[in-house]
Amino acid sequence: MIRVVLADDQALVRAGFRVLLETEDGFEVCGEVADGEAAVALARRHRPDVVVMDVRMPGTDGLEATRRITADPDLSGVKVLVLTTFDVDEYVYEALRGGASGFLLKDTEPVELLHALRVVAAGEALLAPTVTRRLIAEFVARPEHRRPDPAALRELTDREREVLALVAGGLSNDEIAEHLVISPATARTHVSRIMTKLGARDRAQLVVLAYESRMVTPGSAG
Repeated sequence: MIRVVLADDQALVRAGFRVLLETEDGFEVCGEVADGEAAVALARRHRPDVVVMDVRMPGTDGLEATRRITADPDLSGVKVLVLTTFDVDEYVYEALRGGASGFLLKDTEPVELLHALRVVAAGEALLAPTVTRRLIAEFVARPEHRRPDPAALRELTDREREVLALVAGGLSNDEIAEHLVISPATARTHVSRIMTKLGARDRAQLVVLAYESRMVTPGSAG
């Protein structure tokens, strides 16, 4: 059972998501809120698997709420899936950078939302849509964005750098294993070690770090 909290300031949007999830086997809606502050409180109270987070909400917005949830060690098992009305939204990049596990557009088909929730709840990052990588590439190219600690990057082995580039290209562990002719278990181990060395919460942050470090450049990752 995947337990979900809905955070959106539009009551009709929340109602639509609730109906969708409550009529689908394997999902439970723990609660719904209209602002980021309440989303953080509800996440702490119920410890859901996924918080579906709108970006623009009154008071504490989805970006700040995402940061608070992902920075709380007690909520390490809570994933954030960001929803936005716009396919090019600087706040979406910042949410990914702050620890969100991916994002979807609000006009996404219901079946795609259900798939996204399953992917994120399983600990993967929702990186398949090419718009995600384009978005990250666009904003990390801006000079005001910080780059990762070079000391941490130097700890990566050549193989780990290769794996990181493939993660940034949106490849799954199985696809990485096939590409490098290694076992899926070995691919998972490499990804896990990279996340530990770079202090990344999940694969979404690995993609951001790969672009920010210029280890991967727009157009080179897939």
